[in-house]
Amino acid sequence: MGLSLPADHAFAAPVTRGTDPAGPRGFGDTPEEAQAVDRDVAGGVHRMAEAVLAERVAEAAQHDPVFAEEVAHRVADFTLRGGKRMRPRLLWWAMRACGAAATTPALRLGVGLELIQTCALIQDDVMDRSRTRRGRPAVHIALAQRPGLPPDSAPGEAFGASAAVLAGDLALVWADDTVTETALPPARRRRVAAVWRAMRGEMIAGQYRDLRDQAGGTASAASALRTACLKSALYSVERPMALGAALAGADERTTDGLRSAGRYAGTAFQLRDDLLGVFGDPVATGKPSGDDIREGKSTYLLAVARSRADAAGDHRALAVLDRAVGDPGLGDEGLAEARAVLEATGARAHVENRARLLGERAAHHLARAVDIEAHAGDRLMGLLRTVAENRPPVPGTPHTPYRGAAKPAAPAMVEGGRFP
Repeated sequence: MGLSLPADHAFAAPVTRGTDPAGPRGFGDTPEEAQAVDRDVAGGVHRMAEAVLAERVAEAAQHDPVFAEEVAHRVADFTLRGGKRMRPRLLWWAMRACGAAATTPALRLGVGLELIQTCALIQDDVMDRSRTRRGRPAVHIALAQRPGLPPDSAPGEAFGASAAVLAGDLALVWADDTVTETALPPARRRRVAAVWRAMRGEMIAGQYRDLRDQAGGTASAASALRTACLKSALYSVERPMALGAALAGADERTTDGLRSAGRYAGTAFQLRDDLLGVFGDPVATGKPSGDDIREGKSTYLLAVARSRADAAGDHRALAVLDRAVGDPGLGDEGLAEARAVLEATGARAHVENRARLLGERAAHHLARAVDIEAHAGDRLMGLLRTVAENRPPVPGTPHTPYRGAAKPAAPAMVEGGRFP
């Protein structure tokens, strides 16, 4: 299995400025370089990832060639064929909205964000026992096949899961190294480091809360909302935008406005993902409808339904949910009953309305943020609406105006409960 790089990039030196005596090039980038990334942020991040990951794989080969071939290459390939690069896009346009053009540092931090996402997805799949990811075998399944063990056998499952945990750890280490080696002025470095530390901790805390709620069988609405905030709003939206503000040296009021906008949009994303997990069209979501119920996920949607049924003394509705939630063999009839309860209790309408209000609050906070450059603000507003409405960005379409109306809905932007 080889690293997916063009021949002229194979094991190329990374774009690292940490020892540059002239200072970080990111704070001396030309306007033309920044404008080139403006036209294709995802492409810019991908090219930087090729360079950074080539060096990381080369380092792994020096440690051990078997480890490099079976684990390091796999982590690099997984990252390079990643999703929509939404976290780096949010970082980039937050930085640009604050008037900065720190091209090299922003792209390197974007690679760090993608590597953290690689870590999260690899370990998500182990914990959720998912067999596929992005149309291919999940990393723990592929690793189990590598030494010739049947992935469904006890030894195969044990080896694949254990090796995948190490692969996730490697991605996290590479993410930290990429950020640490990014040259920044001391004040900016301290701000970036503080955001980065918080984001890592929040990501892990959110995943633990998700596991804990699921193991407990039920979660209160407040607990489910807290998990959604940690797992999606902070790690996926607010903190990437805060990294962009930190790179730009934005003032406290502007940073707070960006963070609030990101938190509201990210929470709206998770609530809509809860709805799509039960009512979504499999063609649009890429996953079977009702799987969240079969897997027993303790979502805000289910917590609201239980709370309302309990308050109304609706024991039949509670019995339906108790039978359906966590039943891996739940059929169409049982799923239809559970959906009917979510409708009848008003839980679906409540969650839809709350997600809509959160999206509006996100737009409001961004519009009120001071010192936001207009064009970049338009681009950032478009991204936040994409996130809040849980839909994929559509290439070539006009961006939502900075203070404009929402675009019509499009298919969901979902990747295993996390946006890509």
